[in-house]
Amino acid sequence: MADVTDQPEPPVLVRVGGGLGSLTLNRPRVVNALDDDMVGRIRGALDAWEHDPDVDAVLIDGAGDRGFCAGGDVRGLAGDVSGGRIDDVARFFRAEYALNARIAAYPKPLVALADGITMGGGVGLAGHAAIRIVTERSQLAMPETRIGFTPDVGGTWLLGRAPGRLGEYLALTGATMDAADAIYAGFADHFVRAENLDGLRDALRAGATASTLSGLVRRFEEVPAPSKLERARAWIDDAFAADTVAGIVERLRAAGATRALGERERGEASASADELEMLSPTGLAVTLASVRRARELPDLRAVLEQEYALVLWFVATQPDLPEGIRAQVVDKDRTPHWQPATIADLSPDAAAIALAYVPETPLWA
Repeated sequence: MADVTDQPEPPVLVRVGGGLGSLTLNRPRVVNALDDDMVGRIRGALDAWEHDPDVDAVLIDGAGDRGFCAGGDVRGLAGDVSGGRIDDVARFFRAEYALNARIAAYPKPLVALADGITMGGGVGLAGHAAIRIVTERSQLAMPETRIGFTPDVGGTWLLGRAPGRLGEYLALTGATMDAADAIYAGFADHFVRAENLDGLRDALRAGATASTLSGLVRRFEEVPAPSKLERARAWIDDAFAADTVAGIVERLRAAGATRALGERERGEASASADELEMLSPTGLAVTLASVRRARELPDLRAVLEQEYALVLWFVATQPDLPEGIRAQVVDKDRTPHWQPATIADLSPDAAAIALAYVPETPLWA
């Protein structure tokens, strides 16, 4: 008989103690990237704890020092797309989005520690929690346009409600937020230094309840440095208010050349224009439309429904997604060949076509 110590640890550690249910993403070698098994284990724990009198609150964090969660398994996604396994892709996204909605509506307070890298699917877990904590190591982003894709997991719900035009900026460029930026943009609530997280965990496990939770977090909270995004609002709001991606790039170029901005701001605007011109024109156009439409939708479930349809449109019809994953993740040659290749070549109705797509299986079936 094999020694039980030889058995691999589960990808999600599930524990209960002191009134706290704890979920720890446990794949540190891949920065806790999400897969089907992990989504199912998290959902199962939340379902079990909802009516459990021994669980008053839930904590979700990640194992290792690199990050909370780097997102989903994009290599696996590329393989499923290339292999024509569209039903498997749709099944995974339905499960993941149901979990995102479950977290947002969970009846017991849920605390997320978004320490380190928290991107894509990681934002889907942490960004919809009741109490969202970041540290000086936090790096939050929705970088999907860099692989010819579009933000999902309810990310456009958060992006659409960020101040000014930060939602468009963060969605299109995939820019990374530090703790101060994440709080300012509405992706997080509290700043706690990484060295104090163990103390916070211990305090929560000592007896967190719905009525005492906020007070416990405030004992460890500090004020982060000023947000760089807040400082950059002038040129971001102006440029990213343009009607089209081409118009945004044009305004960014103008901002990069004007003497009305400081040297640093001019450089940031020019760098953003350079970034957009290297990304998938289709991904950018659809993402711009998605964020703006999400701003008008009534709730997270409606936004997730929109994202689900867009994701399956990309998976079923667009060559840029597997090509982006190849160039950025698999071969890492950083030279994707987009179709169409440039923003100027993009059909003006590309976004409208994407938004009109109806999946064979609805999200909430």
